[in-house]
Amino acid sequence: MQPTAKPRNPNFSSGPCSKRPGYDVGTLQLNTLGRSHRSALGKKALALACSETARSLGLPDGYRVGVVPGSDTGAVEMALWSLLGQRGVDVLAWESFGSGWATDVVKQLKLADARVLKADYGDLVDLSQVNFDNDVVFTWNGTTSGVKVPDGNWIPDDRAGLTICDATSAVFAMDLPWDKLDVVTFSWQKVLGGEGAHGMLILGPRAVARLESYNPPWPLPKVFRLTSGGKLSEGIFRGETINTPSMLCVADYLDALQWIEAIGGVKAAIARSEANLAVIADFVAANDWISFLARDPATRSNTSVCLSVKIDPEQVKKMVKLLDSEGVAFDIGSYKDAPAGIRIWCGATIDSADLQALMPWLAWAYAQVTA
Repeated sequence: MQPTAKPRNPNFSSGPCSKRPGYDVGTLQLNTLGRSHRSALGKKALALACSETARSLGLPDGYRVGVVPGSDTGAVEMALWSLLGQRGVDVLAWESFGSGWATDVVKQLKLADARVLKADYGDLVDLSQVNFDNDVVFTWNGTTSGVKVPDGNWIPDDRAGLTICDATSAVFAMDLPWDKLDVVTFSWQKVLGGEGAHGMLILGPRAVARLESYNPPWPLPKVFRLTSGGKLSEGIFRGETINTPSMLCVADYLDALQWIEAIGGVKAAIARSEANLAVIADFVAANDWISFLARDPATRSNTSVCLSVKIDPEQVKKMVKLLDSEGVAFDIGSYKDAPAGIRIWCGATIDSADLQALMPWLAWAYAQVTA
């Protein structure tokens, strides 16, 4: 039977992700619109985006937060091009974006002393094989595979190299061991449901020390330059952005940060995401035709939940189209480079009630394409 109850919010895209519950663009503080981002007012808003991020995440003393161009991709690229080359590098790849960083390191930067540790979709690389005398580049959560690192215990405190972590689908949804992460990047459009085009770059003291003691042998575009005269450009981490940001997007981000505080902070956001994962886990346990792409339960993402369905790829596409046409789930097909399947965003901006309403529709759509 076709279900009757539909999710109130059918937006389950893994990026840009759903806006927070109760979002109303009319409530944004828009006094910065039409003003220079270099004005006192503009700088104040941008500085607040940096300082409130640090406060909300509980970053250790000495960690800096900056707004940078190019979304999470831009933030990662800035880190790779500015920091790598002093020592060897290990790149960990088990999905599309990790593989993309490996391509940058090997084919674009052409680092001779580079090692790529790869795993197939659904698996995690062998973390015991990582060489921390090298710099280490990795995603905390594989957005396109639904596989995350389970914790930070594999990262030693006495590492010689830097840890550079793309955490775009993990920040505000997973418990990150900040003292083990020297560089962290994310974008507003993931867990917070913000707008795209802007990235966040978090630098720990060890990363700052590298920037101030090492000059890479290649030219750096202006939008990648984090130092001036051999010193960190501190203004970037006080709201003095390298290029012109969208002040509308900044206002939207500040609204998202206020929502995180209103619901009880990062721990509450993590709890919402984990409760959402539990809804899907219960459904998978009750149905033998669907399974998690992540084989090890300890590595299952609680944001970008990737699922395999025991039908052929064309039938999966039909399921996705059916759910879209019924207005119950938008944008839930797997990433273009990933195995055919379903990907459902379960970050904090999603209400569990909407996922509970969606599950019977998944069963209905499966029955329709296999009838």
